[in-house]
This record gives sequence, C-alpha cells and structure tokens, in this order.
Amino acid sequence: SRRVLDEVVAYMNEAPHLTLELSSHTDSRSSEAFNLELSQRRAQACVDYIVAQGVHATRILAKGFGESRPLNHCKDGVPCTEAEHQQNRRTELHFVGIQ
Repeated sequence: SRRVLDEVVAYMNEAPHLTLELSSHTDSRSSEAFNLELSQRRAQACVDYIVAQGVHATRILAKGFGESRPLNHCKDGVPCTEAEHQQNRRTELHFVGIQ
C-alpha cells in the first residue's frame, strides 16, 4: 500500500490544484457498525500517511463506507471464499476537484 500511496503523493505534488477522496470498504463479516468504523479508520490512515509526506490535509477527504458497496455478491449470510471477501476490502482513490 505504501508504494501506491507514495505514487499518489508524487502525483499530488505535481498537480497541487487537485483534491483527493479516499473511499474505504470492508467485507460483510462483522457488524455493519463495526465495519463502518473500520472503513473510516482505514481511509483516515491513508490520509494520515499522505499528509505525513507533505500533502496538505485540506486536499484529502476520507470516507468509510463499511460493507455497503461490495464489488461482488458477498453480503451478510452469503457463503463466500476468502478471495471473494478480499475483493471487497479495499480503498479507492478518486480525484474529485480542483482547489
């Protein structure tokens, strides 16, 4: 993950007018409330890393979506493989605006 985040930092340094949204997601295991909090912490950890590399915090937004936006059929009560669950555990990067 650090390699990707380092690439994001380099890009943001080259394009100082861009803002970034980090959207984190979980699999469907654990409660909705726990997964929502976990995904927010994951997104914030990415923001904290990028800010520590010198990108101003006002240029980055962290959003946690928990288990609400799966990429596949793996929802509560649906049997899935570990690989299928892993697909839903992710952080997506979206450049959303210009400062």
